[in-house]
Amino acid sequence: MKRFSLYFAAASMMLVPTLALANEEVGALPSVKQGLVTGITAILVFLFVIAVLGAKVWPAISSGLDDRSNKIRSEIEAAEKARKQAAEALAQYEASLAQARTEAAKLIEQTKAQQSQLAAELRAKSEIELNAMRERAVKEIQQAKQAAVAELYTDATNLATMVAGKILKREINPQDQQRLVEESLGQLQGLRN
Repeated sequence: MKRFSLYFAAASMMLVPTLALANEEVGALPSVKQGLVTGITAILVFLFVIAVLGAKVWPAISSGLDDRSNKIRSEIEAAEKARKQAAEALAQYEASLAQARTEAAKLIEQTKAQQSQLAAELRAKSEIELNAMRERAVKEIQQAKQAAVAELYTDATNLATMVAGKILKREINPQDQQRLVEESLGQLQGLRN
């Protein structure tokens, strides 16, 4: 309703000068009175439009621009915060990555040291076991050798005693001697088996 009354007032203002000039003669060039009325009417319409624009349109445009400015400002602030957070996250990630690399290098070094130590321990243990096996083998060989020598001495002594006993019982000729040697060798082989 208020708009309608404003439009009506504006229209009536335009009609008033037109009605007032209805008695005058219109020519190619307006008279001073006609030009003055047209000028005043134009000024009044201009002032009315400025008043309407100032009262209704400019506040809406101004608030819209302020809202948009505030929105842009808040978006810029949010983007700046996001950028700072991204930079902090990147720095934290790089620090974590550097720390992880350092820890991985330490673990690799520790593993290498443990492998070296384990290899040295295994080498030493295998050498000890090998030496122990050699010593056992040497002892067993010595014992077997001593047993074999003792057995040979026993067998040789028994054989010599038998041969001497047979010799003493009778005189030996070359054939008897050959037979005694063969018997002794046979008995020696029988003792070994």
